[in-house]
Amino acid sequence: MSATQNSDADFPCTLTISLPLPSNRLASSAMRALEVDAELSPHVRRYFAVRSPNPEDQNTNSDEGKTVLETTYKATTNRMLRVAVNGFMESLGVVLGVMEELDVDVLKEESDE
Repeated sequence: MSATQNSDADFPCTLTISLPLPSNRLASSAMRALEVDAELSPHVRRYFAVRSPNPEDQNTNSDEGKTVLETTYKATTNRMLRVAVNGFMESLGVVLGVMEELDVDVLKEESDE
């Protein structure tokens, strides 16, 4: 059995959260802000990616179209998954709140409406 198969068997509970954002810069900034904090439990694994909202565009070299922050959680139990995702949602709320209050592009889009 390969190491990845063993790893998946050890972490059977999974959840992927896809968060569309207005631009690649905001999605990348959110990912960088969130990935700084490591998972506290050895029973939880978390993976980040910035992807395109269109699956056909995933293999293009341009990052500008990649505006979806995708976070995948894997955990040993549903309880561990729930606890980890609750903490992530709190952190995500802070990051999005800061973007809304301070980011120039977000403020510009709001004033254009």
